[in-house]
Amino acid sequence: MPRKRVKVRKGDTVRVHYTCRLDDGTVAYSSADADPIEFTLGRGDTIKGLEEAVSVMKVGDSKTISIPPDKAYGQRREEWALNVPRNKMPEGFIPIVGLRFELQRESGEASAATITYISESSVTLDFNHPLAGKELICDISLLEIVDSAGSGT
Repeated sequence: MPRKRVKVRKGDTVRVHYTCRLDDGTVAYSSADADPIEFTLGRGDTIKGLEEAVSVMKVGDSKTISIPPDKAYGQRREEWALNVPRNKMPEGFIPIVGLRFELQRESGEASAATITYISESSVTLDFNHPLAGKELICDISLLEIVDSAGSGT
């Protein structure tokens, strides 16, 4: 019987458990109390830093890595925080600081925004990812190769 390959390669679909924290220890994401995540290497299914780390791992490996903003959710861009007049908000919409929701663009694409400030006349919508500009410290365990590149299974 052929030996199962344990090192991953581009095109493999892998199953990973992970916990990503901010530098103050706050857990940003974790699969610890949920199902592991699955993604295909080279397809851009997950943040670049996580994919790069997994791409050099073997099944059963665990490691802790630091992912800079440019390989996570990008740098924060102040121009992506917009003040919108309250009368331009949908009728009946009740803004709440911290509320994250999706808006439909004219192009048909959806954009996620977070309300960061409310005044009598306007609402500030921040279109940055909540983790933009943040470095992530991630504990990663490569559990298995679900589908090998080129196997068709």
